[in-house]
Amino acid sequence: MRNWYGKRAISKIRSPKEYRNKVLDDRIRKVRTIHEAKFISHSKTAGIHSPFLYYVDWQKAEIIMQFIDGANAKDILSPKLCAKIGNCAAMLHRQHIIHGDLTTSNFIFANGNLFLIDYGLSYYSQRVEDRATDIRLIKQVFDSVHNGADEELYNSFLEGYSITAGRREAEKVLRQLKEVESRGRYSGIP
Repeated sequence: MRNWYGKRAISKIRSPKEYRNKVLDDRIRKVRTIHEAKFISHSKTAGIHSPFLYYVDWQKAEIIMQFIDGANAKDILSPKLCAKIGNCAAMLHRQHIIHGDLTTSNFIFANGNLFLIDYGLSYYSQRVEDRATDIRLIKQVFDSVHNGADEELYNSFLEGYSITAGRREAEKVLRQLKEVESRGRYSGIP
């Protein structure tokens, strides 16, 4: 955490990778920094709470953003909070944003709001397959990290998703999720 003109901020820097060619590494870090900043901003248009961006330095591959002082969702999960996470996922998907790392670790609950962070793997897509893959990841998180309450939490997530996306859309995504999962069994993917 740091101070940014009187505001509590956090700095995210993409460190150079010594194993990569320097010119290529500089380019990759620049593109990924700009990419993430763009998705943090665009998520707000979808109605998602995400950190405010204070400064983006693409040459240093650094994003300075609002420090969200709250509890990590993975530590305080409840069915109600999981429904809100489902709402957020559907709100992103309605704007054709695939988060790419939809886990309970990337949600922070602060001041009565749920914030979504870490858009480094986000991308745009209208494909049902990509929405299903986003949901598959959080389902796997519920299964592995939150074992014991996983079914109730996942069902609450799905309820929140369905309310925001609409039953018809949610059913389409869930049908595709079953297809994705069936392919995973045969290819050895857990």
